[in-house]
Amino acid sequence: MPINSGDTAWILVSAALVMLMTPGLALFYGGMVRRKNVLSTMMMSFAMLGLVGILWVLYGYSLSFAPDIGGIIGGFDFLGLKNVGQDPSSVYATTVPHLAFMIYQAMFAIITVALFTGAVVDRIKFSALLVFSALWLTLIYVPVAHWVWGGGWLAKLGALDFAGGTVVHINAGVSALALALLLGPRKGFKDKEPMEAHNIPWVMLGAGLLWFGWFGFNAGSALTAGGLASSAFVATNTAAASAAFTWMLLSWIYRRPTALGTVTGAVIGLVAITPAAGFVAPIMGIPIGMGAALVGYYAMLVRAKTRVDDSLDVLACHGMGGIWGALATGIFASVAVNSAGADGLIFGNAMLVVKQLVAIVAVGVFAFVGTWILGKLVDITIGLRVSPTEENLGLDISQHGERAYGGLAR
Repeated sequence: MPINSGDTAWILVSAALVMLMTPGLALFYGGMVRRKNVLSTMMMSFAMLGLVGILWVLYGYSLSFAPDIGGIIGGFDFLGLKNVGQDPSSVYATTVPHLAFMIYQAMFAIITVALFTGAVVDRIKFSALLVFSALWLTLIYVPVAHWVWGGGWLAKLGALDFAGGTVVHINAGVSALALALLLGPRKGFKDKEPMEAHNIPWVMLGAGLLWFGWFGFNAGSALTAGGLASSAFVATNTAAASAAFTWMLLSWIYRRPTALGTVTGAVIGLVAITPAAGFVAPIMGIPIGMGAALVGYYAMLVRAKTRVDDSLDVLACHGMGGIWGALATGIFASVAVNSAGADGLIFGNAMLVVKQLVAIVAVGVFAFVGTWILGKLVDITIGLRVSPTEENLGLDISQHGERAYGGLAR
């Protein structure tokens, strides 16, 4: 097919929007940690723009999207961007240059790796994080992306994931839990040492950038500048609004309508609508967002009663939000919205829920076990965790030799 200039412009703009989500995530996470770990936390996200940005063009894209090998992985056809040029792909986004589709997918890989860092802030070695992230991209993200989007076995099964509920959010959320368990809690966790967010305005700014960028994440996944992109755009905004408002009401019932809670609700609503955005009617964003807020809110309450130190609640927000979103896709999907999808439960097709459950379990188990093994390997070779002295000092100074603010480090 010939290149469509409107589609190409939309994909390139969407890629830029998704790229902006990673600095947005840096602000979102950075504002939630103590001031002695601000730069360390933000650096984790920015480092992935470099690390994953390089690995993706070298081999990540090829192993994810090159012709299928046994339903498990892609081949080497696109290694080093070989055969990826200015002409369209014959398989993916056939109205835009192949390079445009490749770089769009690169931005997804980058932010997925950055997401799980929220579970390990305040205590992971920067060197260990880089090694682990390279391994995780190669051995966890790339196979899952191929299973779902590259013609692998979950795609053949008929599981639906429009923009990354399974590939991005369940994958990163479950991996975050495994890493948090491996590292153990922060020094002073559950004791008298305060660990509250040091800069909630940063968190709100970061959430706003995430919401803004998410339009590229979800509406861009239509891969064309047409009606489906518009539908996904409206569904995305509706779910975010519904979840933010629901979370605000929940926190008001229990105590006060907090800013931190409201923006967290918006993000989990965005997570939940991600797999469904291009398969459900926009109005379905309301129940999907409400469900996401309820699932995330109570998942955080349960986690708070345990000794598991998922520092910034990546599992509750991204893992549980992604699981609910994948199930909601199975419930609310309609071929009237997207003929490439399937009807869901409310349209008489209960099998779609079963297929979504298979994808949830397969990706969840693979991500958890794989992350645990990779984390263990890194731990026994170079060590995952900083020393107690470095942790007390703060990772800004101990890992990067910098301080976000003058005055006291804490």
